[in-house]
Amino acid sequence: MMNRKYFFFDIDGTLAVGTPGDQYIPESTQYALKQLEAEGHFIAIATGRSYAMAHDYMHELGFHNMISDGGNGITIDDQLKGIEPLDYQLCLDLIDECEKKGLIWAFSPDNKTRRLAPDNRFYEFTHDIYMKTEVVEGLDPRDYDQIYKVYIACFKGEEEKLESLKKLPWCRFHKEYLFVEPGDKSKGIKRMVEHLGGDVKDVVVFGDEKNDLSMFIPEWTSIAMGNGIDELKKKATYVTTDADKDGIYNACVHYGWIKERYLLALDMDGTLLKSDKTISQNTAASLNEASNREYLFMYRKRAGRIKRL
Repeated sequence: MMNRKYFFFDIDGTLAVGTPGDQYIPESTQYALKQLEAEGHFIAIATGRSYAMAHDYMHELGFHNMISDGGNGITIDDQLKGIEPLDYQLCLDLIDECEKKGLIWAFSPDNKTRRLAPDNRFYEFTHDIYMKTEVVEGLDPRDYDQIYKVYIACFKGEEEKLESLKKLPWCRFHKEYLFVEPGDKSKGIKRMVEHLGGDVKDVVVFGDEKNDLSMFIPEWTSIAMGNGIDELKKKATYVTTDADKDGIYNACVHYGWIKERYLLALDMDGTLLKSDKTISQNTAASLNEASNREYLFMYRKRAGRIKRL
């Protein structure tokens, strides 16, 4: 029997494809995930999003385990085991420097879908709705015990004037502001696997973007999506096809973690259906038999989405 593997998947561009607001998980990926679980393997999401922002999404995707907060949050069997905040003093130093140099800032002091700002400038500069920005008059970060994220509103290049930023992990997903947030997913993965009594050599990670670089390390198997960045592909153990071209499924079949599923593309009128638009008993019996042998029936493919018969 194959050793139990521990699979960790990035979300956007890896598990989920499509444009924001209209994302979906390819049918082949859904099949692969179910087969991995059926084979006794462990599956989890690995995301930079905060637990509060990712919790509902985790359930929508059908997962019960998650590395969140860029590696600082761990959820197992739907139970949050804990979230480590950022270095408190370094965050205070950064916010103080932003104040002195006239840069707009905000921060998240807790595990909620909000950030706090001293005035309306952050929203007016960014018009960001990623999470709710609450204005707190006279806001002082020293009135809060922990800081989970800091947000700095500035255009690319302006952050170079912040010396204290060099001591903290940060990334930029929007041109109007950057995130100061944990950035080592491998840290959370190691903690989770240790908690489960597993061996890190049995870890498999899937990713596509810059924020996945931290979990592409030599200790385990790392798989880059075909649509991923070149920097990630150079570090990967294996490069699969694009996320919307059965990337996860193809990688799992390549390594023998799941059985290959065969596709039967069937014409409708005159082939599958009789002249009265019904299916004969013999045809129905053949379809049921093929289904038991892991064949997948499709009749139309449009815009990357495969419609099942």
